[in-house]
This record gives sequence, structure tokens and C-alpha cells, in this order.
Amino acid sequence: MAPEINTKLSYGSKKRAFVTFLAGNGDYVKGVVGLAKGLRKTKSKYPLVVAVLPDVPVDHRRQLVEQGCIVKEIEPVCPPENQTQFAMAYYVINYSKLRIWKFVEYSKMIYLDGDIQVFENIDHLFGLPNGNFYAVKDCFCEKTWSHTPQYKIGYCQQCPDKVKWSEPELGPKPPLYFNAGMFVYEPNLPTYYNLLENLKVIPPTPFAEQDFLNMYFQDIYKPIPPVYNLVLAMLWRHPENIVLNEAKVVHYCAAGAKPWRFTGQEENMDREDIKMLVKKWWDIYNDESLDYKNVNHVHCGQEEEEVHMKQQNLPKIFTELSEAVALHCAKAPSAA
Repeated sequence: MAPEINTKLSYGSKKRAFVTFLAGNGDYVKGVVGLAKGLRKTKSKYPLVVAVLPDVPVDHRRQLVEQGCIVKEIEPVCPPENQTQFAMAYYVINYSKLRIWKFVEYSKMIYLDGDIQVFENIDHLFGLPNGNFYAVKDCFCEKTWSHTPQYKIGYCQQCPDKVKWSEPELGPKPPLYFNAGMFVYEPNLPTYYNLLENLKVIPPTPFAEQDFLNMYFQDIYKPIPPVYNLVLAMLWRHPENIVLNEAKVVHYCAAGAKPWRFTGQEENMDREDIKMLVKKWWDIYNDESLDYKNVNHVHCGQEEEEVHMKQQNLPKIFTELSEAVALHCAKAPSAA
């Protein structure tokens, strides 16, 4: 049963934050800059923490700090070596997201992928009851799911009555499965260390950390409405479940959907609703009034010295660390 979401909650002085993840020297930094400006436009009270791998260049970190982000360097997390074929090659680096469970200076955090934009204030999600893991159910209908029995029989949890799951033939019905591009969680050191220990013994699977988190948090997962993580494929796979103008959070995760790379040439990218959402992202990204330097306030609960982190104190060994990591992790393009 989905939790009741109170949109008018007060949080007192508890320290909370949004958090995202960035790796490599590519163009995903644009997505994170856009996300920071989007949160600012919604007048969120809380800062955006960016967990960065050592290979994120100083210039990209500077851009994030200039947008009011709190930049925290983390070490990569590598899964056990095996022959797993990830659904997308770069998914292997996403295990590093597990490091965000050690950010215990915050009592609760909302994780957002770098290809997400927030169009309406979602601060009220910090008021969800403690002790659960909150996220939006995923869709199994895209080709990236072709390795699964769900895809092969046409079953999707977004419309479970359309194609029935046959337990005599397929075994027990799969548990609810969330998209890990957005979730509400509580940093916790015992959980953090337990996640890393479990990773050593659980073989990697095609959706990498998303599969892992689904297995780990299966018993405490509580679904929240799709308006909090609109995966674009829902627009053509399950339009009956979506009211587009009510979407608070949009996830540009479909092939060709990244606004900063958008050409409109890939499948489904010529849709008018997709073009509209891409334009909305660019409107925020290009709005100079949303730049941190033009906003005369510091996020509630955010230390000013964190916002204005001195760039000269950044380590000078990013390249060496990145090369060392490459020796131990599967080679894949860096991505958020």
C-alpha cells in the first residue's frame, strides 16, 4: 500500500539534503547544474550534495560549487568480478552510489540521478515516516529489460492485470521493483557497511546497483506515485497511468532523451510531449536568474563554508586515482 504523503509538513531543525552522483569528465555535469537550478526554482529549503568520484575534474567541481552545491568526493565501489553483461555498459560505475549511505550528517536524504529535473517542490517527501525506503515503481516494457521473464511474457507491474503472471509456469510473482533514479532514504553507517559486505557475496546483475538495492531493501520498500519520478517511457508504454502536467520530477533516462544531447532523432524522441519536456529543462538551465550568485540566501541548514569550498584544497591526484580504479573495475564510460 502506498504511503499517505502530507504536502504540508514542518521539519524543524533536522538536517536534510538532496544528493546526486557524478563520475568522469563528460557532459553529465550539465545535468547536475540543471538539477541544482531546478531545485532552486522550486524554492526548496534544502541543499544539493554531489557525490563525485576522483575522476571528476576541478573545473566541473568549480561549476557545481558556483551553483551552491556541496561537493563530496567518494571512492569508487567495484562489484565482484564476473562475466555479467550489464544492460548498459556504464552501469558498473553506479555501484559507487552506495557511498551516499555514509553521509550521516544528514538525517534523511532524497537521491536524484543527474538526468532528472525537479519541476515542483518536493520537500514534503522528507516528512515521510522513517524506517522505510521510498521510490517509484519501474516499468519493464523497454528493450533494456529483454533479459527478464517479465519482458518476455509482456508482464509489467504498471499494468499487472493486462498480462497475468503465471506462478505454475514462472514461479512466485516478482516483488515490487523500483527505479533507483530517485529515492528517499536515511543515511546510516551500519546499513552502509552492510551494503558493502553484501555486495561482496551477491553476484552483479544487469541493472547493477538498481537490482542490488531492490534486493536489499525489498522488505521495507514503499512505492510512491509516479509523479515523483516520471520515467519517460511511461508516456508511450502506460499513458493511462500518467497525467503529464502533474509530474513533479521528470527522469530523462530514455535513449536520446538527455536534454544536453538531444537531437530528436532516436525512437520516440520526435513526440511533442518529449520536445516540451526537453524545452522545460533548457528553460531552467539557461535561466541566469537561477544561478546561485543571483540568489540572496543560503539553503536552510547549509553551512556557508561548505557552499564556498576552497577549490585550492581539492586533491591533485584525481588522474592517478582514476587510473588505479580502472585497473580494478570493468572498463566502461563514466556516467552519472
